[in-house]
Amino acid sequence: MTDLTAVDLDACAREPIRIPGSIQPHGAMLVADRTTQEIRHAAGDVARLLRRGAWIGRTLGEVLGDPLAERVAQATSSGVGGGYAGRLSAGREAFDVSAGVDGEWLIVEIEPALATPLPAVLLLAQLEAAAAAFERAPNVKALLDRAAVEFRRLTGFDRVMIYRFLDDDAGAVLAEDLADGMPGFMNHHFPGSDIPAQARALYVRNLVRVIPDVRYTPAPLLPAWTGAQPLDMSDCALRSVSPVHMQYLRNMGVGASASMSVVKDGVLWGLIACHHRTPRLMPYDIRAAARTLAGGLARQIRAKEDAEAYRERLRLRGLEDELTSRFARAGGVDANVAAGVGELRRMLDADGVAAIRGGQLHQDGACPPAGEIRKLAEWVQRRSADPVATDRLSEHYAAAKRFTAEASGLLGLVVAADEPFLILWFRAEEPQVVNWAGNPHKAVSLAPGEMLTPRASFEAWREAVRGRSRRWTLAEIDAAARLRETLLEARAHRRQIEMNARLTDAVAEKDGLLQQKEILLKEVNHRIQNSLQLVSSFLGLQSRAMGDPKLHEAFEEARRRLQAVALVHRRLYRADQIEVVDMGRYLEDLIGDMNSSMGAEWAGKVSVDAAPVLTPTDRAVSLGLVVTELVINANKYAYGGAPGPIEVGLDEHNDRLRVVVADHGRGKHAPGEGFGSRMMSAMVRQLGGELAFADNHPGLRAILTCPVSIPMRPTE
Repeated sequence: MTDLTAVDLDACAREPIRIPGSIQPHGAMLVADRTTQEIRHAAGDVARLLRRGAWIGRTLGEVLGDPLAERVAQATSSGVGGGYAGRLSAGREAFDVSAGVDGEWLIVEIEPALATPLPAVLLLAQLEAAAAAFERAPNVKALLDRAAVEFRRLTGFDRVMIYRFLDDDAGAVLAEDLADGMPGFMNHHFPGSDIPAQARALYVRNLVRVIPDVRYTPAPLLPAWTGAQPLDMSDCALRSVSPVHMQYLRNMGVGASASMSVVKDGVLWGLIACHHRTPRLMPYDIRAAARTLAGGLARQIRAKEDAEAYRERLRLRGLEDELTSRFARAGGVDANVAAGVGELRRMLDADGVAAIRGGQLHQDGACPPAGEIRKLAEWVQRRSADPVATDRLSEHYAAAKRFTAEASGLLGLVVAADEPFLILWFRAEEPQVVNWAGNPHKAVSLAPGEMLTPRASFEAWREAVRGRSRRWTLAEIDAAARLRETLLEARAHRRQIEMNARLTDAVAEKDGLLQQKEILLKEVNHRIQNSLQLVSSFLGLQSRAMGDPKLHEAFEEARRRLQAVALVHRRLYRADQIEVVDMGRYLEDLIGDMNSSMGAEWAGKVSVDAAPVLTPTDRAVSLGLVVTELVINANKYAYGGAPGPIEVGLDEHNDRLRVVVADHGRGKHAPGEGFGSRMMSAMVRQLGGELAFADNHPGLRAILTCPVSIPMRPTE
């Protein structure tokens, strides 16, 4: 997406940011022989900071004092790193001293410290509170929003942005917290050239970088370095920053900057970028706390991304099971592939699907022309036996430019090459408008003989991106690979059944009777569904005819309760099993129906985070009624009937499940005496559960805990 020449990138790679030979002048650096601790070089205003007139040729003990010099030796004794050595007082000023190693050199950094050190218990309490807030966040987006607030509270900077690196090395601001009057960059993209590869490598190695004053003049090492190898300052907090980066920050109107790396599984996931209008120090203890908090954020990001991926895999597993049951019916794959293409499309949330088997083409949804599909199938078959997945097909298969509207994304699966048998899922083009912080195609300007200079404009710049679709997730690609094994197993199983047809006649007859019984039960459920819908429609007509708002509200509540029961019957009618209901999917459908019935202003206000829990059908009805009642109560009492966020959660632990309905409203529970409250109490007793209420900070959390199923009583 960024149009950079090879010369531009080479110039970035050649810039010696690890060995600048100078430091930021707010502190001082002493470079000593590791064996003798004799100081050979220094940078910064050592005389003013340490109130000493001479230091070259002296030992660290003479300049810093023997106790601190001993701690420096201890901090660097392993030979592979260093760390905090202690606190140094010089007159009325205090300094933090840290040390590191580069080969045979000791590198001692001296930085201004807080006049009064922050109590460790205070920092720990703030970190614990932030960590608890991170853990309570329901998803990654909420986590990043909270992180921006917590890092600005910790550092005191005017602007904190959570910045994530994308696949093409560009980055996007996913969350931010701002001081009044500070411009924001929320949802803006930054080109990959803004942070070159060698800078990203340093961010993985050095997790916190601070520039207290972007207009500083570098303080060089004195006397000039004459060693065979330049001094490597990769791990130094005082290391002077690239002039290109300094100008970049000045172009943004920034006075001070700090960044904390978010490293997930050893890879740079993103940055916490902090900006201040004016110069601002960030002492060592604040940096240490920020480094710890960034590590906690990385772990929470991983945990929540893993949880979302796990739920996605479980959802796909359920759909795979439904699809497998279809292909296992009479006739096997041969008889059901044509009728099952619609379910194949829905399984992976595709806009279109094509199944090619033995020269026959079966389609569903939006697909390219038949001739193009056959050519594309040949291309997929030549590429790999593994699933072929891309969200930008025309970049890999030039002919796809003719049908990007139908198939900008492709997930291709070769089930069997001998027939051949292929399945192609298509996703339509989704044109995107990307907001960039400045024109990404002018990110770097470098003519022959000129020095590298950063871009000067960060005004919003919009770019239309075409020829791309929604991405295929790893879970979807894995599901396609498993489907191939399922289909091959189904084909082999069908052949085995045909070879043993005479031996299975009796079993087939019994299966037929069971199937008739199942169809009969589904027909009964279908009739009940129609009856419930008729009653619901009648209530709706009566509600509109009532002039009394209270009666209208009562009728609407009755309709919602009926919908909770009717939804179970719809789920039974669609499912292959009638004994149990997937409570997670049931709650998602139930809340979707309630969102529609409560009006357009409630769109998206009620959210569901439900794990898949298989629940007996009779208990699903009771659970649905309780959830419906709790959502109705939150609507009425938390927000006074006005729209507001409501979160419904479901999880399972051992043999018990927990349903949580949380709001962010008035936060008070007043037990009611109405029909709804009495019905809810009866349902909770019937479930053998407990209903508790807790503070949601703000709002109220209603927590229902009950067994997944009522255990069988011993026979007398």
